[in-house]
Amino acid sequence: MAAASIVPFTISMALVRGIAAGVGRHGHDCEELLLRAGIAPLLLAQDGARVTADQYVALMWRVVEMLGDEAMCQFSRPLKRGSLELIARQALSGHGMETALQRMCQAHVLLQDQVDVQLVRDGALAGIVLRPVGYEPLPNFLYEFSLRVLWRLTAWLMGGTLKVQHFDFAFGQPDYANDYGDTFPAPLHFGLPFSAFWFDARKLARVCSRDEQALQTFVASWPAAAIMPPRTGEGVDARVHSHLLQSRPRWAGLEATAAELNMSAPTLQRKLAAAGTSFQAIKDELRRDIAVSRLGTSKVSFTELAADLGFADAAAFQRAFKGWTGSSPGLYRARPVES
Repeated sequence: MAAASIVPFTISMALVRGIAAGVGRHGHDCEELLLRAGIAPLLLAQDGARVTADQYVALMWRVVEMLGDEAMCQFSRPLKRGSLELIARQALSGHGMETALQRMCQAHVLLQDQVDVQLVRDGALAGIVLRPVGYEPLPNFLYEFSLRVLWRLTAWLMGGTLKVQHFDFAFGQPDYANDYGDTFPAPLHFGLPFSAFWFDARKLARVCSRDEQALQTFVASWPAAAIMPPRTGEGVDARVHSHLLQSRPRWAGLEATAAELNMSAPTLQRKLAAAGTSFQAIKDELRRDIAVSRLGTSKVSFTELAADLGFADAAAFQRAFKGWTGSSPGLYRARPVES
């Protein structure tokens, strides 16, 4: 398993429920898997609840190890251990990027029966498109998980990064769509007859230069690499996030942060609004993620955590935490992740 992330990063409970639902559909007990990943089963019913990225990765590993399914029980038959490596290896057999991605899609189709996967050109864009096979509705998480894995695999084949122009989803906008920001960082389109991610078609002209050693490194990093992509720091929201993280426990204000980024406070506010966020939202999300991470990995007191997060006292922190997650911080107290 890959090492824990340095920058705090949490995952919406909706995506944990996606795994739990798949496990349940296949007749397995998810509570044991959650406990072994250090996640309190009581949090599963809390819409605002979060888990750390490391807990989420641990849960995925439990599904793979105990149930032998690299697709998190989303398909009618399991993607047995080694399936991801098989898909990646098939892609590497194509020298040009277009051929590599076509073979990636073909391999994925051979391993499951629910979706057809194709590389499609649409003008200046190319996309990996997933269409349901048959008329039975498929779980949202099947598309969410598959898109995420195929996007990260495509990015790896192209050298490690791939800017997505937009993501399409074959279901209506869910209540938790606001949590998609880190998972699907591009414009989102819902209610379509297919799910897809789209990118600059000129990238298909590239040569795929990955080798066996790179493949083994990539496989060893899964599933963390698919869940925890590094922050690029390119957008103004990422720059604010980075500055706030560095300023703790002082917690720079709007004016100081704007000055650090060489712009006025109103300009920073406008840029953040254009990015679909705000200074306070970034600050609260960062403090939430730090709190969830520290509560889940240490015995830090509420008083100490309140001071680190810039609150006057433990009571103020607990009120804010319940507002962020819908639960009291006590439910997030450290639980051992079984080895």
